[in-house]
Amino acid sequence: MRESVTVTGIGLVSPVGATAAEVFDAVCDGRSGLSRPPAGHPVDGVVDVAAFAPAIDPATVLPGPESRVVDRSIVMALRAAADALADAGLRIGHDVDPYRVAVVVSGVGGLSTLADQVLQRAQRGRFGVSPYMLPGTLPNMGAARIAITHGIRGYTSSIGTACAAGAQSVGEGLRILRAGDADVVVAGCAEAPLFPAFADAFGNARALARNWADPTAASRPFDRRRNGLVLGEGAGVLVLERAAHAAARGARRHADVLGWGATNDAYHPTTPRPDGAGAAHCMRMAVRDAGLGLDDVGYVNAHGTSTRAGDAAELAALRDVFGAHPPPLSSTKGVTGHMLGVSGVIEAAIGVEALRRGLLPPTHNLDDPDPGGDVDHVRKQARAVAVDVVLSNSFGFGGHNVSLVLGHAASAG
Repeated sequence: MRESVTVTGIGLVSPVGATAAEVFDAVCDGRSGLSRPPAGHPVDGVVDVAAFAPAIDPATVLPGPESRVVDRSIVMALRAAADALADAGLRIGHDVDPYRVAVVVSGVGGLSTLADQVLQRAQRGRFGVSPYMLPGTLPNMGAARIAITHGIRGYTSSIGTACAAGAQSVGEGLRILRAGDADVVVAGCAEAPLFPAFADAFGNARALARNWADPTAASRPFDRRRNGLVLGEGAGVLVLERAAHAAARGARRHADVLGWGATNDAYHPTTPRPDGAGAAHCMRMAVRDAGLGLDDVGYVNAHGTSTRAGDAAELAALRDVFGAHPPPLSSTKGVTGHMLGVSGVIEAAIGVEALRRGLLPPTHNLDDPDPGGDVDHVRKQARAVAVDVVLSNSFGFGGHNVSLVLGHAASAG
């Protein structure tokens, strides 16, 4: 029997809270993180609505000179990791051998900082480019900076699977722990996509929500009136641990990661396979990997980004997997927006809270659900239902599909 892998720490930077409890309460209460861009923000006048995380002073997480040219994504990754390790009560080198800790923290990298440095080069020549640009922008630097800051010396990696990257980082963490290659994995993602070129790419592809008088109504997963996603920013980090290791040091266990699956649609760079076949296979893989049956799944936290093609493909996949009556499902992006790869980590944290509280979070702004099939949408308000197993979906450009299965913390065997 495989040893259980457990979540002992959670750290979040998001538009609606900095802890799993705060984010869950916001989602259940409908306290939206969606707003118009503040005056003077780089995407002011570029997007109608976005989901902004709180500002973090880089000097609070990095030494002076290095904090001057560092992307917001790295700063948020460092904050989330520090909070997750503190939540886990884990001291590297005291509670665990530094070589027995791995880091898998992902994201697209410091694209806005890179764009700024390109502009500096154009305006001021070669000496306008900062020597700190590379360590301030490379996509592996969130993971590397976390390792450096906390003295973590084990396996360190970053995954580039777009909006599936955060969930896949958690899945890779599960794989590492099962293989016995570490006792602890710091797993997550950080994204800072709210800068003009990135937002324009989504806008020109007609993927962004637009023309909503009320910005909090713009993200509408599975609703017939939806017309695009709402870009958000943030970071999410989970501390994953071998259950026996957590028990030996008396750590609190939030929940267990029971299984995961990953597939590719092999269909199109940006459009999901309409029949949802790749996502369906991924969900089955995850449930099978957890050693469970489909009937064991009590709730699905859907990817549900509020795009027509994406939402329709996910519903098709869910019907394929679960038949005409899928388990209760919701997308929490109606409140949080879509934080790209971070969403999968934050939604896993929401799943942990759903297990703990016996409460299913709703999909907000779902007024007129897509027709077809008897889909049990949790909408308008949270639903008091005790469940034992949560399935959390994340899908990304490139056809990437990742599903995580979460459950109550079991014995440490």
